[in-house]
This record gives sequence, C-alpha cells and structure tokens, in this order.
Amino acid sequence: IHRFRGRGYLVGDGTTNLTPIRKPLEELNLEISNVSRSALAVRGTWQRVYDKVESEIAACQIFGEFRVIETELANYLGVSRTVARDVLSRLNERGLIRKGASSHWLAGPLTAKTLREKFELRSIMEPAALRQAADHIDHAEIMQVSAQIESGKKTDPAELERALMRLCIERAPNSALVEIISNNRLLLSAVDKALNDLGLPVDPVALDQYQTLFELIGSHQTEAATAYLKKHLRILSFKSVARLKIVALIPDNELLPPYLLPSS
Repeated sequence: IHRFRGRGYLVGDGTTNLTPIRKPLEELNLEISNVSRSALAVRGTWQRVYDKVESEIAACQIFGEFRVIETELANYLGVSRTVARDVLSRLNERGLIRKGASSHWLAGPLTAKTLREKFELRSIMEPAALRQAADHIDHAEIMQVSAQIESGKKTDPAELERALMRLCIERAPNSALVEIISNNRLLLSAVDKALNDLGLPVDPVALDQYQTLFELIGSHQTEAATAYLKKHLRILSFKSVARLKIVALIPDNELLPPYLLPSS
C-alpha cells in the first residue's frame, strides 16, 4: 500500500500512476450489518444536500445575521432531523454557523472586518503554500491555463481561483496548511458567487492579474509569483469590501429559504 494525493491509501505498486476506484459500498458485495447500513444511508443523505445548504447559508450572510431553524431545514430538504442535524454540525465545523447565547444556530453577519481578516489570512498562508508547492506543480499545465486566459477561453475569475487552488496551492506537501487555506476560502467563494448572482459585474482586471500570476508560476519564477499573489490578494480584498458595501443598498433577498429567519 502507499499514500496518494487523497484520503487513505492505495493498494498496488507505488511507482505506477494508480487511480482509486470509487464505488458505493453496496456495489462491493460486502457483508454490512443493518445498523451500519442505516448509518451509511444517513451519511449519504446529508452529503447529497450539504452543498446546497452550504451555498445558501454563506449567501445569506451578506444581508445580516440569521437564525437557522433545524426543523424548517429538515422540512425544506425533505429529510429527517437527524440528517439536518448532521448538515448543521458540518457547517459548524467549517465555521459557517455558530451557537448563540440561547443555543440557537446563527449565521452571519458578514462584515467588512471579517472579509479583511480572511484576506489577511490568505495573504499569509497562500504564498507560503505556493512556495512549498513549487517542485510539485505541472508548469506546462499552468502555462496552458495562462494561454487560455489570453485567448479568451477562460473568462471566469471564480474558475481561475479554483484552478489556482487545484493546480498550485493543493500541491503543497503540508496537508494541514492546505486544509486551513481551503476552509478559509470557503465563505469567500460562496459570498463571491452570491454577489455575482445579485447582478454585480465580474471584475475584468482580475483576468489580467490571474494571467500574470499563472505566467510567473508556469515560468518557474516562484519568488516573483508569491510576491505577486500577495499583491493580488490585497487588491482583491479592497474590491471585495467595496462590493459588500454595494449590497448594503439592496433590500434583504426575499428568496432566502424558509429555514433562515432574521435574528432581530
């Protein structure tokens, strides 16, 4: 057995490029007790609905502080309260919700201070991870992304942000650092999507910045790339705070799901 870029281990020769076989357990003809099978079914259910709830919880925070009603969440999703509770526990672990003084689940509010602090963390951790990842990056692949930006094939800053994470940051050998970076990015990515959905325009300057960044990484200019990444994140922080201020002029979104209630 040997390690790979994922959870757990792979069976086989570590010198070959093996990929994990991912199948539902019920397809593997294993003897699974009814109790375990029931627990796995619950786990599978919360995983299927988690992404939807995560996106909604993150999006609501740009409008203020909200209570998350567990029973309403279960009804909204058409699942048991056990599944709803599992979803909320996961959201709590990832820092998207918290327990208030009266033990109610609370989300938000997202403030300019919160945004600045998260970008400050990004400017500390991500350049460090990029420097660590330098010897593990496929530089030809990075130059290909840069060429796609230049040719107009890639025009979505959010997609390029994910590419930077997947192709560069996640290649850092310090898995604990990568996990912290991923969790810190979570709320920022969801909020950015929510702001775009409200009709706020995409920043065209960001495309030029990503192209420059990918060119520096692809041409093995690690120190220049880390310095440019810090500069890019500083600019992104200012622009994100400005976008958040625009939302203050927009009435609360009437399309928020029924399990979210204003806390005041």
